Amino acid sequence: MQWFLGLAPWLQALLFSLMLFSATALGASLVFFSKKMNTLAITLLTGLSAGIMIAASFFSLLLPALEYESVLPPYLTVTLGFFLGGGLLILADVLLSKKKGSIADMGSRNALMYLAVTLHNIPEGMAVGVATAAAAGVQGALLPAFLFAVGIAVQNFPEGACVAFPLRGGGMSRLKSFALSQGSGAVEIPACVLGAVAATFIAGLLPWALAFSAGAMIAVVCSELIPECFSGNKTVASLGILIGFCLMMILDIALG
Repeated sequence: MQWFLGLAPWLQALLFSLMLFSATALGASLVFFSKKMNTLAITLLTGLSAGIMIAASFFSLLLPALEYESVLPPYLTVTLGFFLGGGLLILADVLLSKKKGSIADMGSRNALMYLAVTLHNIPEGMAVGVATAAAAGVQGALLPAFLFAVGIAVQNFPEGACVAFPLRGGGMSRLKSFALSQGSGAVEIPACVLGAVAATFIAGLLPWALAFSAGAMIAVVCSELIPECFSGNKTVASLGILIGFCLMMILDIALG
């Protein structure tokens, strides 16, 4: 474990990102065993993902961001950073919707979903990288960053399945469905490293980056995960969100 603590933040972030990618791949691998996934299971897992991301945005990103000093008062820095992160994702979602159907062999709905998931994986990866950089040189701070990465990895597992199964259901081969689902998670690797490098070497960026990542993640939850899970069984969706939030809160606070 000591060797890991001695690594540069960007190397730590790289290893964390490989864990995130592996979780996506593991979820996507379920497509080799079945063509369809139980609707209630998808609803529960999507709600679980939403709950984890909401809790992670608050406990792992916004609260730490308030502890850093910047040119502006901390509350103003966090507010502006949060709004910019969420606003950018909303703008990207609007632009993405106009490209609907551009990937013909997936079908318009699956293409939109695939691109949306790939897009929102970028701020997820950056958030883990930024959290890792924030822990550099702070005694005991790497454990919360690790737990944050674990929380994101947990939600990446159902996400991988939720991308692969619709592609498979649309007639795509198991291998291609698996490969494309992995691709949606692969973007987290460079995003994670980039987030760690930027937050480490650009003075004053850390609180902005933490708040920006939180805003982007909340926007993803509101635009993609919550509508998706509540299109099914509302009771199961609500239960999933509550369990996911409590799980991430326990990981971040009680164990961190």
